[in-house]
Formats: sequence, structure tokens, C-alpha cells
Amino acid sequence: MARGLADLGAEGILLAGAGRAILLQLADPAVGRGVAEHSTFTDRPINRLKGTLTYVYAVVYGSDAQLQEVRRRVNRAHGPVRRAADEKSPGYNAYNADLQLWVTATLYDTALTVIEKIYGPLDDESADAMYRDYAKLGTALQLPERMWPHDRAAFRRYWDERISTLRADENAVRVGRGLLYPHRAAPWYRAIMPFARFLTAGLLPHQLRQDFGLPWSGRHERRFHLTMKTLAVVYPKLPQRLRHWFKNYCLNQLETPRQPANA
Repeated sequence: MARGLADLGAEGILLAGAGRAILLQLADPAVGRGVAEHSTFTDRPINRLKGTLTYVYAVVYGSDAQLQEVRRRVNRAHGPVRRAADEKSPGYNAYNADLQLWVTATLYDTALTVIEKIYGPLDDESADAMYRDYAKLGTALQLPERMWPHDRAAFRRYWDERISTLRADENAVRVGRGLLYPHRAAPWYRAIMPFARFLTAGLLPHQLRQDFGLPWSGRHERRFHLTMKTLAVVYPKLPQRLRHWFKNYCLNQLETPRQPANA
């Protein structure tokens, strides 16, 4: 039986790739500029992460009311994130379909990367199902269906082309470093960040690892592979209630608009 996003998207292990996905998004110059000028998520990194994952969970698992609510929240957040081109900036717009394609692509590629490190390569049917399902994360907003590469091979060409030239500029590095080395986050969050930085560095392409100033060596590489092998043995044996806890928490916390009382 094919396993798509509905089967794999609830896995808490996907949190291991959160830093990778965010840094890849920031490395797009327009995304980096928009976040640098309009977002305070380095002061509230948990809110940023929870918001992104709540959107993913609502698209896949939520009720119609929950999906409507989370779309409203995302669009409200995106509304102010725009700037016309001028002598100081090429401009950006959070509603730009190319940017939404890139953000969706980073979520898909990161999820696939993590899932295959834990569960091994997906069979073609499951991989196709997961790929089709991830398109919904973009098309539920403003991404036209025609812009999502038509199959996995087309996606890989798109991805490889983007990654080959992707470099983090000063905006991306400043915001990314603020996320990776938080000063105002809760003590428990700061305590887990060394391990989170390690996982993020191991999952990032080499050039972005360097751009964001994440140390890496042969020793780091060996430790990373050992960590992934250990997680691949331990994580799938955990009870589902633990593996899916964060998904259930986010959906339970998602407030939906109240329906007007009947007259």
C-alpha cells in the first residue's frame, strides 16, 4: 500500500529537519529579505516552527474549519510582507508564486530526506503519493497547480538547479544565525539547540553549511551517520502516540472561528 503524506506527515521525527527547511528558505534572496525586514521569528522561534507545522498538519489532517482558519492566519501574516523594487532593494512579495513554490519544495525535500534516513528509501508508489500530497501545501495558498513540477524527476531537476547556485546572503545569515544561536528563547530551547544545530548542519548542502558558519569535519560526519543509524533503529519502535504527539498538540491548539448562533 502506498504511503503518502497522510501516513508520513504526522511523524515527529520530521522536526529534525525543521532547521534545514528554514535555512533553505532563507537562502532564497527574496525570502531572506522579506523575513529580515518583517519577521521577529528569531525572538520567537518556537512560534515560527509551530505555525509552519500547524499549517502542514491542518492541510493534511484538519477539518475544513481548521484549514480555513490556518489559511487565514498564514495569509494575514503574509499580507504585510511585500516591498516594491527601489534603489535599495529588488523588492519581494510573500504572495509570489515562485517563492511559494520554493518554500513548498524545501518542506517536501526535507521531509523526504528525513523519512528516508529513518525508514529507508520509499518504494515508487509511496514516493509518488508523498510527492503528489506535498503539492497541496502550496496550492492550498496561492501556488498554481501547474507550477508544481509534474513528477519526481521534474522536481529533482528543479531542485538540483536551484541548489547548485543557492548561497545565503547577509540577510539570510543574520536571520539564520539568530535562529541557530538564540539569546532570548526559553532555557529549555537553548539547551536543545546544540543538537538541533548539529542535525541541521548534517542535513544541509555543503555550501549552505559554510555560509551559515556551521562547523563540520570528518568527525562530525561520522557522528552524524551514527546518530541517523541509531534513530533509524529506535524511533520506529516508539508508540504511535509519542511519534504523533506534536501533530495532535498543534491541531488541538488550533482555534477555529466560532459559528454564529442560530437566530
